[in-house]
Amino acid sequence: MTRPSMLWTVIVGGFGFTVAASLCDGFPILTTPSAATSPATAPAKENLTAADYVASGIAKRSKGDLDGAITDYSKAIALKADLAEAYYDRGIAKYLKKDPDGAVAGFSKAIELKPKYEDAYCNRADVKSEQGDLDGAIADFNKAIELNADDASAYSNRGIARKAKGDLEGAIADYSKAIALKPTMVEVYHNRGIAKHMKGDLDGAIADYTKAIELQPNLADAYNNRSIAKTAKGDVAGAAADLKRADELKAK
Repeated sequence: MTRPSMLWTVIVGGFGFTVAASLCDGFPILTTPSAATSPATAPAKENLTAADYVASGIAKRSKGDLDGAITDYSKAIALKADLAEAYYDRGIAKYLKKDPDGAVAGFSKAIELKPKYEDAYCNRADVKSEQGDLDGAIADFNKAIELNADDASAYSNRGIARKAKGDLEGAIADYSKAIALKPTMVEVYHNRGIAKHMKGDLDGAIADYTKAIELQPNLADAYNNRSIAKTAKGDVAGAAADLKRADELKAK
């Protein structure tokens, strides 16, 4: 499933680099519901089941009624306390309500009930990352990867957490694995370029920024970062051209 990106910013040599993280396959940040029910419309029948309330909650959340969604998920849980998907979906709604602790609690309960719930590990990992619990996030990404070794975004996001901890080699290894699994992930080339740049591998950084631009020609940050790398290599004309293009794109 495709989800929106979240942004991480690091500073290198006085310049700001924006690192976009696309989230684990199946991870919503937070919009993708569980697969337990269809979110088409809220059920209209009487004597609703737990699955009906989950479907109703998904429908309400899709319309922006987060409080109504949380109420419906809670009703589902009251009827069926072991329904992992209800806790999972309630965790999503609580995250969207800016209640990260409630989100983590929901994902944790879903995992307790369904220990191989990869999406819940991914969700919890990303929320932990946002809260600054990088070790906890990495542990959850490790588990998600153990459950699904082909999830490119799990490697990408673990790479972001590793870079935030200063493990540039680990980050580059994770980004490279993500690219091997899914070669069209623009943000991963960009992120790997940043990690290489931070390690002093300017040629490698430029190559990755260039690939990111090839895949997404309007990515202003990649032009900006490539300009910085070219400046460090003494390519003044190339740096000026990239900086000009970055400014043009940001002005649009």
